[in-house]
Amino acid sequence: MQQTKIFLLFLISLLIFGCNTNDDDSSSVINTNNDFEVETIIPTGEEKYLNTDSDYIFDQNELHTFEINIPESDYARINADPTAEEYVEGNLIFDGETISPVGIRYKGSIGAFLGCVSGLNWADPSGSKTCTKLSMKIKINWDGADTKFYGLKKLQFHSMNNDPTQMRERLGYWLFREMNVPAPRAVHARLIINGTFSGIYALVEQIDGRFTRENFDDGKGNLYKELWPLTSDGQAQTEEQFIAALKTNEDENPTAEIIRSFAEQIADAATDDVPDIITSGMDINKILALAVVDRTIRNDDGAFHWYCNGIGNDCEPHNFYWYEDPSQNKVYLIPWDLDHAFENIINNANPVTPIADAWGEITNDCNPFSLSLFGVRQRSAACDKLVAGWVTFEEEYDGLKTAFIEGPFSDAVVGPMLLEWEEQIRAATIEADETYGDALDVNEWESALVELKNNLEYAREN
Repeated sequence: MQQTKIFLLFLISLLIFGCNTNDDDSSSVINTNNDFEVETIIPTGEEKYLNTDSDYIFDQNELHTFEINIPESDYARINADPTAEEYVEGNLIFDGETISPVGIRYKGSIGAFLGCVSGLNWADPSGSKTCTKLSMKIKINWDGADTKFYGLKKLQFHSMNNDPTQMRERLGYWLFREMNVPAPRAVHARLIINGTFSGIYALVEQIDGRFTRENFDDGKGNLYKELWPLTSDGQAQTEEQFIAALKTNEDENPTAEIIRSFAEQIADAATDDVPDIITSGMDINKILALAVVDRTIRNDDGAFHWYCNGIGNDCEPHNFYWYEDPSQNKVYLIPWDLDHAFENIINNANPVTPIADAWGEITNDCNPFSLSLFGVRQRSAACDKLVAGWVTFEEEYDGLKTAFIEGPFSDAVVGPMLLEWEEQIRAATIEADETYGDALDVNEWESALVELKNNLEYAREN
């Protein structure tokens, strides 16, 4: 029943793919009307959260508990309209230390709110919160504070409402990182809100300037969200379009010269010259490793699924970031949002998302087509000149795929790790199931895990 609901909600979200996800920090701020005073706590400098790095938060061997407190009137207010994604002020308690104040809000795309708010217009979700869990963001550097929490400025807790395995994001990002692809870290976490256990969430690392500084030799460059370098008709995106997609350096008179120049070179080049431009402008091993992992785990709602909007031929992918390294003059693709990975390995379990082509193949002469019973159209990724250029590196791709299958993706590595993660979150999963009527049923979770493991084995062999 829950899987059917998830599929129907996801179908609707894809049909309105053109709507933007508000995942920025430009959301309006709610003026609090405190039921308790949100205290301003000035740290002494000796606090653990100020003197320990983020590896502690993303320790794969630990299930941490985070507690947030929000004045009841303000909590009721954001619950009355979660899709507004407005911040309220509250505090965060972790390992006996309190950080106060912090900013707290709900977060998500239209798909994340569908079925979880009371409004009747699925194209414009609104109304009060109806699900126990919704994804949340905590802003540590609230109201201009220079505070960091284990080196982090923000925490984001993903509800995993679309994932009955509760493993897709954590496992997917771990596999990318094991193949030396810059990708966020993810672990599970227990979340307590105003003294009440809310459930188990995926704590996923924020992709921001701090992330780029930790993952690249020169991390002070530009980060862009969900803008492919080339348009669907093969033209380079404009400077204005790149700047509109910019997520760092926004207040420093930014220029998108590096990625725009790369895009223009690709767009203007003869087909035979594209591989040389790619070699010069990218780390070929990193982009091919990303493609290997993405295609093996069937991340069919990611950068290689070109959705076509409306009735025309305008097609584009989503769920990715680009980073440009100003010292190396290179650009890097970063994966994002893996909650529908691993679904379509054996069969098209989610008939909305499946990519029709194997790596490098083209369907319908690059014209839009529908693989879905519901008419959701797509275009082959290899019709994009940049992707087509990556496909030419066949020997390198095959070598990385072998290394992936025999290494981090092998059953000897993934099997025991998944068992450890299952046991790590089992008690919290049972607790949520016994507490809330809309929580993931433990039996359904266990069945989904069996299916996930079968999918992994199938992917290794095929």
